[in-house]
Amino acid sequence: MPDGVYLPASWPSVSVVIPALNEARNLPHVFARLPGGIHEVIVVDGHSLDDTCAVARQLRPDTRIVKQTRTGKGNALACGFAAATGEIIVMLDADGSADAGEIPVFVQALLDGADFAKGTRFAKGGGSSDITQLRALGNRALMAMVNLGYGTAYSDLCYGFNVFWRRCLPVLRLDATTPPSQDGAGRLWGDGFEVETLIAIRVAIARLAVVEVPSFEHSRIHGVSNLSAFSDGLRVLRTILTERHMRVAETKTHRPTPRTATTDEHIDEQITEEQMQLPRHG
Repeated sequence: MPDGVYLPASWPSVSVVIPALNEARNLPHVFARLPGGIHEVIVVDGHSLDDTCAVARQLRPDTRIVKQTRTGKGNALACGFAAATGEIIVMLDADGSADAGEIPVFVQALLDGADFAKGTRFAKGGGSSDITQLRALGNRALMAMVNLGYGTAYSDLCYGFNVFWRRCLPVLRLDATTPPSQDGAGRLWGDGFEVETLIAIRVAIARLAVVEVPSFEHSRIHGVSNLSAFSDGLRVLRTILTERHMRVAETKTHRPTPRTATTDEHIDEQITEEQMQLPRHG
């Protein structure tokens, strides 16, 4: 663990969810940066061909290994969220790009009143040694669409280091149990890298209290990223447009109600039966 970084015993319990696909060489770096006092570490294995699971257990014997039900980062996160038992959930990449030593800063944002602490590379104190100019331009363009369409003021859209109260899970509406589609694609709505955008949009629609937390993104330590700037960018664009269409359709069918969820009870009231019917395109 980082020197001197320890979550106080008085803080709420924290679950760290780490999607991992063939990340055996990176996990030692990721685990070494985890603060002490973490309630549980959940590694969601995407059916790795290397020793990802064995390395995770060797590094931390109490690591919980969860096998994802379909494919893609979004599905891995959904499976990890469903398994989490902590009061607070941390989304952490397994490639070493996000610094787990920053977790206490995110948690403090929740303790100060936020529902969702959203990492940003583009606010003062944040940064990146990994993002390309093309990806940065794409991120800004897509972020502008979300800010315009949903009344948000995000400074970063496609960054996966986020921390939130577990009670907010119903708002995210991520599906961990539905079997893969029969067309061979293997993915359902939100199963891919677009999941960060999907979460940001649904958090905004629910009017949760969001605080951006400056974060520094490091380059992947080992291996090659599965991210494709073009194809995954298109998925993000499709997510923005589809979620917007779904919201418009909902408001035409039902009288809109104020979305000021800050408790379990209020959040549950926002999840209507119709909203739970997610589109089944990949």
